[in-house]
Amino acid sequence: MNRKELDPEKSPSAAFGQRLRTLRDERGWTQDELGERMGCSGTHVSAVETGRRPPTRRFAAGADRVFGTGDRLERQSRALRYTALLEGFPEYVRHEARAAEIRLYEVGVIPGLLQTPEYAAALEADAVRREAITPEQASERVALVAERQAALTRSPSPQIFAVLDEGCVLRPMGDPAIMDAQFARLLEFAERPTTVLQIAPFRMGARRPFSLPVTVLTLPDRSLMSYAESAHRGHLERESSFVLPILTAYHQLQAEALSQAASVAMIEQVRKGTP
Repeated sequence: MNRKELDPEKSPSAAFGQRLRTLRDERGWTQDELGERMGCSGTHVSAVETGRRPPTRRFAAGADRVFGTGDRLERQSRALRYTALLEGFPEYVRHEARAAEIRLYEVGVIPGLLQTPEYAAALEADAVRREAITPEQASERVALVAERQAALTRSPSPQIFAVLDEGCVLRPMGDPAIMDAQFARLLEFAERPTTVLQIAPFRMGARRPFSLPVTVLTLPDRSLMSYAESAHRGHLERESSFVLPILTAYHQLQAEALSQAASVAMIEQVRKGTP
């Protein structure tokens, strides 16, 4: 029998597929036999095992039922589904939830950690309209925003440094009421004792060190980790020595950006211009 070798380190999909195959092999079932128990085809099982098809919530819950694994597979698939488009993000979210310091830079949209639920929903609704994601994926992304924010309400609170490109506050998302509430959230964020909010104005020009969103995490043991993404992929850098130049560039960004007081004044001015 020609079995494809699986590398669980390759991706979250591969890790799920390896776990599914291990559980199936332990019981001596073929893919067709597992599919029959789950109410799907053996071809579907094969596609999930080899990472060619991501597991849906229904599939993972069905596998948990058949294998008697509680909700472990469903929870594993949940993290995978949230980030099906961007490699490295499931692991990043786990580290973000325990980071001592979070430094983020965003272009074009308010970052997830600062979004209101309504802003997040409007953002994902636009992605659905463009057929970039499905309605189900949109709902899961909005839910993930809330989960990430809730994970940061721990004690002691992490230090969060946020630098937003000017376009983040100038780009309307949803109706005026949504933007007004989002501006209020940003102003509230700036008032917290463990946060710093800055705007990187357009006039920075070439002095802006980043052209894509980037996040740098300082973990409890003071090791560094960074995450950067483009429209179609993400990259998680786990080696501190490679993150140090990014951290240096971030400090340069903060030095060139508006102060928090000037940033708050800009947000208030834009907010007043919102009908």
